[in-house]
Amino acid sequence: MDITYLKEKRILIVDDEQELLDMVVSILKEDGFRNIRTASSVKDALETAGTFRPELAILDVMLPDGSGFSLMERLKVQADYPILFLTARGEADDRLRGLGLGADDYMVKPFLPQELIFRVTAILRRSYKGEEPLVRLQGSMIDFSRGEVVKGGEHIPLTAKEHALLSALCRNAGRIVTIDALCEAAWGDNPYGYENSLMAHIRRIREKIEVCPSQPISLVTVKGLGYKLMVER
Repeated sequence: MDITYLKEKRILIVDDEQELLDMVVSILKEDGFRNIRTASSVKDALETAGTFRPELAILDVMLPDGSGFSLMERLKVQADYPILFLTARGEADDRLRGLGLGADDYMVKPFLPQELIFRVTAILRRSYKGEEPLVRLQGSMIDFSRGEVVKGGEHIPLTAKEHALLSALCRNAGRIVTIDALCEAAWGDNPYGYENSLMAHIRRIREKIEVCPSQPISLVTVKGLGYKLMVER
C-alpha cells in the first residue's frame, strides 16, 4: 500500500520542553512528514489547532497551564482526529485514563525514534484507511493532503468538519453513509441533534464540489437514509 499521502497529514505536537519538541519534529521530518506545528501550552495548542486544523495531535500529559487529558477533550470538540500521548508519565492509571478518554495510543519517554514513526504511521493508516490523496469527482477533485477542492482551476479550502464528512464519504464511496454515521464522523461519540447542522454542511460541500449544486451528481441524497459520494474511477 502506498502511504506517501500520509506524510502530508497535518501534525500538531504539544510539549513544554523545547528540546523534546525539536527532537520529535526532526524525527518526523527525517521520515518525510512535512506539515508539522508545535505548541508549548494548552492555550497555544488550542489557538494553533483552530487555524492549522491538525489531522493528528501528539500531546504531553503535563503542561504548564493544564493537562493533556483536558486538552484532548477540548481539541476533539473542534474536530475529531487521532491523538497520541507522548509523556514521561507511564503509570498504568495514566495510560488507562488517556486511552479511556479516546486517545489512539500512549507512548512513554524515553522512546526509540523508529518506534515513534511506527506508532504515528499506524495511527494514520487506521484513521485514514481507504482515503486517497486525490479523489476525482465529476467536474472537481478533492485534495485531502491539502484540505481543499480543486474546481475549474480554483482552489477552495475545506473546513475541518467538511474534511471529516468527505473523508467518511470517500471511505465508503458509492455506498450509502447514514446520517448518524456522518454526524458521528464530524461531531464524535454524541452525534444526536446535529442533523440540521449536517444538512447545512452538506449544502456547503455541494457548493464546493458540484458543478451545479442545486442538481448534485457527486454527493447525492438517499432519502430517509443518508448520502452517497460518487467518485470517478
